[in-house]
Amino acid sequence: MRELIVTENITLDGVIDAAAGWFAPAGAAGVDQSDVIAAIAEHRAAADGFLVGRVTFEQLRGYWPKQTDDRTGVAGYLDTVAKYVVSSTLDDPRWANTTVLRGPLAEEILALKSAPGKDIVTTGSLRLVRALIAAGSVDEYRLFVYPVVVGRGQRLFEDATGVGGLRLVETRPFRSGVVLLRYRPA
Repeated sequence: MRELIVTENITLDGVIDAAAGWFAPAGAAGVDQSDVIAAIAEHRAAADGFLVGRVTFEQLRGYWPKQTDDRTGVAGYLDTVAKYVVSSTLDDPRWANTTVLRGPLAEEILALKSAPGKDIVTTGSLRLVRALIAAGSVDEYRLFVYPVVVGRGQRLFEDATGVGGLRLVETRPFRSGVVLLRYRPA
């Protein structure tokens, strides 16, 4: 059975809301993030499904297809990976390899996880991720923790139910000060 992986960029104080300007994609801002880029590529190789909510989908669709000099591999990956967008309002996704999921979330996720293939990754999409957490659908959390404290903003586990205990399965520090923490339900 395929696994559902939540991957988030997160601050030390648990904020995943990048609106405060703390986050720059790997490779930006002149900081050597080649090791972060390699880890992200490793994760992409293990996944053939990408799940997001409508707002995140539209943000990604408006940005990544226009990146002609992307050295991270994200643009190429997003162009070819099977994308699943949870939305009751999106009619035409206007991005190749995209399926709009409209049914009850638990049923849609069970169907995706039961289909043959590799992991399914979700990122951003805070409302969707919180719903997946509450439904007990998450098999692993991959948190790229940035050495930043912003003090306010939306947090991943704010008002979260369904998480319970987590078991640390990997800690990987990077040269930039970012640390990958991988957790699985205990």
